[in-house]
Amino acid sequence: MFTGLVEATGAVAAVERLGEGARLSVTTPLAAELADGDSVAVNGVCLTARGATAESFAADVMAETLRRSSLGPLAAGDTVNLELPVRAGGRLGGHVVQGHVDGVGTVASTTDEGFARIVRVAAADTLLRYIVEKGSIAIDGVSLTVSAVDDDAFEVSLIPETLERTTLGTLTPGRSVNLEVDVLAKYVEKLMNRTVEAP
Repeated sequence: MFTGLVEATGAVAAVERLGEGARLSVTTPLAAELADGDSVAVNGVCLTARGATAESFAADVMAETLRRSSLGPLAAGDTVNLELPVRAGGRLGGHVVQGHVDGVGTVASTTDEGFARIVRVAAADTLLRYIVEKGSIAIDGVSLTVSAVDDDAFEVSLIPETLERTTLGTLTPGRSVNLEVDVLAKYVEKLMNRTVEAP
């Protein structure tokens, strides 16, 4: 489990295509805290570290993950958001993030508003149904609060800390981003549907 509070960014050192999957190599000081088999969120996608050293780690990305996330287009030199799993007894500063991406959205616009930046993200109806104003959303692994939502897209407002410490500061219109909706909304929907269907 993660919290959506990015601990560091890393640089993609290499992307090796393996049939329908891929192997990412990422350089980051955070690798010193990883051992082979540990979980690590890369742009919000939970992956398993292998070949970890003090400076880098690798992770295998299967075809299903490439289809459902924005990891597929990554190339050497790209920057990614990184987070280690929350420790038992640690603070849950963001919200419950599983690292299981629900789909990909597209940045529709970015607008500066004072020291903040409003980012509008277009998403499919299948995702928007779970997104509510003032609710939680993870974009590329970053825990954020939804500031507005309509039938086509939702908006978040990014503070300078987020713009400086994560890859969200470089978002431009047309960019694809990983989206993970609040898992509680999906559980509530399933329970409500079963209640309605019950005799």
